[in-house]
Formats: sequence, C-alpha cells, structure tokens
Amino acid sequence: MFEIGVVALFPEIIEPVIGHGVVGRGVARGLLRYRFRSPRDFTTDRHRTVDDRPYGGGPGMVMLYPPVRDAVLALEGEQKPGCRRVVMSAQGRRLTQSIARELADAPGMVIVAGRYEGLDERVSTGLGAEEISIGDYVLSGGELAAAVLIDAVARLLPGVLGHEDSPSQESFVEGLLDHPHFTRPETVDGMAVPAVLLSGDHAAIRRWRRKQSLGRTWQRRPDLLASRGLDSEEEMLLREFQAEAADG
Repeated sequence: MFEIGVVALFPEIIEPVIGHGVVGRGVARGLLRYRFRSPRDFTTDRHRTVDDRPYGGGPGMVMLYPPVRDAVLALEGEQKPGCRRVVMSAQGRRLTQSIARELADAPGMVIVAGRYEGLDERVSTGLGAEEISIGDYVLSGGELAAAVLIDAVARLLPGVLGHEDSPSQESFVEGLLDHPHFTRPETVDGMAVPAVLLSGDHAAIRRWRRKQSLGRTWQRRPDLLASRGLDSEEEMLLREFQAEAADG
C-alpha cells in the first residue's frame, strides 16, 4: 500500500481530489492511504501560531520551521520507512511524468503544502526534502499543487487505473505527447474518424498513432523532441507527418 502524508493548513482543499475519481478508487481498493497533519497541532503557544514576519523585512508572513518539522516527523512515524519528503515550491523541479514515476516507485511520500509568503527555508534544508513545482506561476497556497502531485503519482500505482496499459499509453511517458483519440459517432459536424482507425489493421493503427504522436509533439512541444532524440523509424514517420501537414 502506498502511503501519502500531507502537512497542510487547509486539507479540506485537497481531500475532494483524493476522495473522488481515480485516486478515490485507489483508496477504496486499499492501494493507497492518506493522512493529514496541521502544523497548528504542533505549536506551543496559546494562539497556535504557525507564521511570523520575515527576517530582513518585506511583505507577507513566513511559515515557521518547528511546527512544520514536527508535523512531518509525526506523519513519518505512522508510515513505512523510505517515504519521500516533498515540499511544494515554485522554486522546485518542475513536475514531469518521470518525476511522478520516480515518486510512485517509493513506499510513499510526505508532502508539505505551504501558505502565506512561503516556508522558512529550513523546512527544505533541515528535512532534506526535495522541492517540486507544478509550473511557473504562483498559487495562494500549496494545497492545490499537492493535490496535483498526488493525482499524478497515484494513477501510476499498480491497479489504480482500470486498464493495466493505461499509464503506458499517455502523454510524456515516452517523452512525446499522446496521439489523438476518437469514439462514436463516426461522423459528427462534418468531422470523420480517420479511416485507418476503422480498418482493423492493428499494425497500420499503431503506425498512424506513432506518427500523430510525433507530429503533435513537433507542433506543440518541439522542446521534447530536442531533448529526446528519434530513432530511424520515428524520423521517417515525422517526415511523413511534416509533408502531410505542408500539403494541408
């Protein structure tokens, strides 16, 4: 069972994500388990203070290290050894499918979701936690980012998705965007399903899907192709796609 611990001031933001859909089914099947801890439960003053003014001045308030540290350690005491420590941070590594896979291969993870102006830097350094970002923008708090991370990781756990091949046939798994998908009706608003998908020729369908995946990546995320590299078959398929695109 994969174990998820979350340190957050507003876990009610995260819980709907965990309680429904794919992740909720994983919880119901006993494939993953989650716990929340609030830093307020680890404060020592009567006001349950979790933040203070930043040293050096500046706007906003910064979350204190001691209550966050103690919340993380309390969660880890209830989980299996080897769980990863993660801090949601705009300064962290940008979340990718490979990072999600890396985390899914661990026994679990403890996630710190900050608030206010941010977290005391010692949360990351003192706990040896890795910082992960979900994109180059700023949120009001780390709870939404934590929910995204949980969803991305949980769906990679064995048995969570309905079809065992689903995680291997999605965007970014092989460094490419996914191919187009179609379902009934065959024609709607003048748009028809590509004939190859109706042919029953599995080799031709596989080839078409690969070509579309390469072409979409070339059109929309050429940076992925630049970092990935192509084999000879993929180069040929991409050239075909480019020629077809040029012909309109």
